[in-house]
Amino acid sequence: MKLRKVMIIGVGNVGSTTAYTFVNRGICEEIALVDLNNDLAYGHAQDLLDAAAYRQNMIKVSLRESTDCADIDIAIITVTSGLAQKSRAEELAGTSKIVASIVPNMMKNGFKGIFLIATNPCDAITYQVWKLSGLPRHRVIGTGVWLDTVRLRRLLGEQMDIGPQSIDAFIVGEHGDSQFPVWSHSSVYGIQLNQLDKNRIDFAEIGTAAKNKGFEIVKYKHCTEYGISSTITEICQHIFTNSHRALALSCILNGEYGYKDVAIGVPAILDQHGIKKIIELDFSDNEKQLFANSIGIVKDYIDQIK
Repeated sequence: MKLRKVMIIGVGNVGSTTAYTFVNRGICEEIALVDLNNDLAYGHAQDLLDAAAYRQNMIKVSLRESTDCADIDIAIITVTSGLAQKSRAEELAGTSKIVASIVPNMMKNGFKGIFLIATNPCDAITYQVWKLSGLPRHRVIGTGVWLDTVRLRRLLGEQMDIGPQSIDAFIVGEHGDSQFPVWSHSSVYGIQLNQLDKNRIDFAEIGTAAKNKGFEIVKYKHCTEYGISSTITEICQHIFTNSHRALALSCILNGEYGYKDVAIGVPAILDQHGIKKIIELDFSDNEKQLFANSIGIVKDYIDQIK
């Protein structure tokens, strides 16, 4: 059996919690930690190995340089600029420089896997990694709006007293302020959400709450890690299991929805090679305008990197 290996680049709150989530779910055989702070990485590795000792399967936690990557299946980028998060876009200048110092050297040293980007602003950095790596677009994926989508489903479920996994509602667009729920395609077992609860739920308010939930969490605990770590782990699990599950991810468009040369959150099917297929939705006229606006904002971020 081929051992499944992931590399986590940046082991701050998100990176270390992601590693712990991997250990608990047991979805890979090696977790390689990369961080400029060697002492921090070593400490996390030893702590994770204690947790891994409770698993029935063998899990190796190693310390590596990012260039030691030729055997890695999925490289997860969770680096941050270290700036206080007032908006995701504020991190662009710092994180894009860090990414530019990492990705080309990984490619020179034989990286042949899939990049998964959780660094903000996610869509612009996903595009940057794609351009720097030269990889086919299906092997460069951003966490995009999947966590936002899960938050939307959670909030709807709380209002409607329905389990969130039974709700087929999702968000598309930028992982940022211009994202929006696709209400025209939202349902529970084929019944439109507004038919189920049209009198009790303010759908616009729910959409805004889902979009702002990350900032609400930061307000109270000064960071987020559990939700995004679960997002990263789920994406990797679907890749490793060749699940063909559809998630709302940051994908490189090449004509889908009438756009190309941009990364943005859209529904996409995952398989063992990364993005198998981007699902093109028939947006309403209003949704088309919202999507165009979101595309424009992401392209502005991309232009700042070029």
